[in-house]
Amino acid sequence: MDIRAPEQQYNPYRIYTREQWARLRDDTPMTLEPGEFDRLRSLHDRLDLQEVEDIYLPLSRLLSIYVDAMQRLYYAERQFLNIRDRKMPYIIGVAGSVAVGKSTTARVLQALLARWSPRPKVELITTDGFLYPNAVLERQGLMQKKGFPESYDLPLLLSFLSDIKAGRRHVRAPVYSHLTYDIVPNEWAEIDQPDILIVEGVNVLQTGKLPRDGKAVPVVSDFFDFSVYIDADEAALRQWYIRRFLSLRDTAFINPKSYFNRYALLSDEEATATAIAIWERTNLANLEDNILPTRPRATLILKKGPDHVVESVALRRL
Repeated sequence: MDIRAPEQQYNPYRIYTREQWARLRDDTPMTLEPGEFDRLRSLHDRLDLQEVEDIYLPLSRLLSIYVDAMQRLYYAERQFLNIRDRKMPYIIGVAGSVAVGKSTTARVLQALLARWSPRPKVELITTDGFLYPNAVLERQGLMQKKGFPESYDLPLLLSFLSDIKAGRRHVRAPVYSHLTYDIVPNEWAEIDQPDILIVEGVNVLQTGKLPRDGKAVPVVSDFFDFSVYIDADEAALRQWYIRRFLSLRDTAFINPKSYFNRYALLSDEEATATAIAIWERTNLANLEDNILPTRPRATLILKKGPDHVVESVALRRL
């Protein structure tokens, strides 16, 4: 996995095979119970004892080093400036394509990090809640671009992250329903001064155009202390999306309240054709135009193979 542009000689990442990375676990203890894997795993993701031991325990150990170093720097700076500031949480971004397994990675990290000693308060939020409601997307002609950067209420998301980073109490985030495929009216998730916040979403590493006048233009990743990009070849992503769509056709889509209920009676051939059309029209376009270009901005890249197993890890050099 070479992250360099063709003209670059210097690779900003150190690349580890799965075996090399697994050895970095050292003596990090396994704190997950066998029965938790099903709860943490999303549909068709690969998550078993071996994956946690080889990939996520070394990552947990690395993050503990990063968080400890950031806390020491924070307290040293506070002492230097002679100020008393609110608690500042450590924020981790998790990015990658639709169907790559972001939710599984985010939930596993949350479970592992919450069991460090002493037990930190670890919260998880997805950017789905910051999508514009369907009514707004319809009005603006963006329903076919749901998940693209322009489909998010970016000022609201930036305000949320700013309040979190400032240590404010009881910060609210909108709630999204995958059943109705829309924002839930008058429902909120409340985040109250976490020690660590994990922010998961397809476009969390997205940048904006720089203004000619040099004024500050905040982007979501400005608030991140560490970021993870989950990577896979397009052919694998496409196959995972189709497989997930077929599974949902037989489960969630059957619910009359489901936004996708109209697909519940499709044959295998019809459902596959529909999934391919959606993938190519929306998800592939978003991947190529918006998501994949942000990969080199991540602190760490997990590269998956066709079987959803992480094959290599790239860690940005300090």
